[in-house]
Formats: sequence, C-alpha cells, structure tokens
Amino acid sequence: MNLKIAFLIYVIIDVLCVGMGVPFFCILLGFPVGWYIAKRITTDKKVNSNLTEILTEIFRYAVLTSLFTFILMLVIWGSVATMLLDPKADFINFGIPMILYDPKFGFIGWLGLMIFISPFLQFLMTIFASYLGLMKWSKS
Repeated sequence: MNLKIAFLIYVIIDVLCVGMGVPFFCILLGFPVGWYIAKRITTDKKVNSNLTEILTEIFRYAVLTSLFTFILMLVIWGSVATMLLDPKADFINFGIPMILYDPKFGFIGWLGLMIFISPFLQFLMTIFASYLGLMKWSKS
C-alpha cells in the first residue's frame, strides 16, 4: 500500500477515534499502527536489515502519528484552556471528572492529560507494538 494512502487511512481512523474528545481509542489505535509500521518497514526493500535504520524509521513514524493526535487534541481542548483566564469560570459543572481536590487544579490536570499525556501514551503503544512485531518476525 502506498505510504500516503496508509497515512490517509490512519488520519480518518484517528479523527473518528478523537471524535468524542477523549483519546482512549487513539491510544489503543497505536497498537495496530505500530504493528503495521514494523511489518511495512521490515518488508520494505528500501530499508536495509540494519537494526538502527529500522528502529529510526519506526521512531519517526510513531512520532508522526502521535503528533497528529496531539494536534487534534490541541484543537479540541486548547480552546477550552481559555477558561483558566476567566475568574467566573465554572469548572465543577464543566462535565469532566475532578481528578484533584481543587476544581481549577483538576481542570488543569485534565487538560494536561488530554493534550500531552494521551498522545505520548499513543506514541508508547506504537513503539511497544512495533517492538513486539519485530520480535515476532525476527524469530521467523
């Protein structure tokens, strides 16, 4: 499959996973994406069997996919961050779980979780699945 078509398919699936605003399914999407990346790189004729080159390509694609999710999360949750500047903002009734005792700190924690930590977890899931794929195919 062409690389551009594969990335377009990923973009469509990732947008659907982000659709509800909470990127849990994007994190899970990292597993099949990482598996596909490892399979594609190991069967690609342009990449040598040099392990450093294979791992560099896997890292590059994992960063690219998680960066796209980061941008989507920034678009969705970045505009809500302006509530931090509003002294009359109602954080309690905003509809997010209060993960810390103070509503404002809970809101800040939620934004950090959605914008930064979730794409990073997707990145880690992609790297993990790629590693598992490489481990499986190296035994074959």
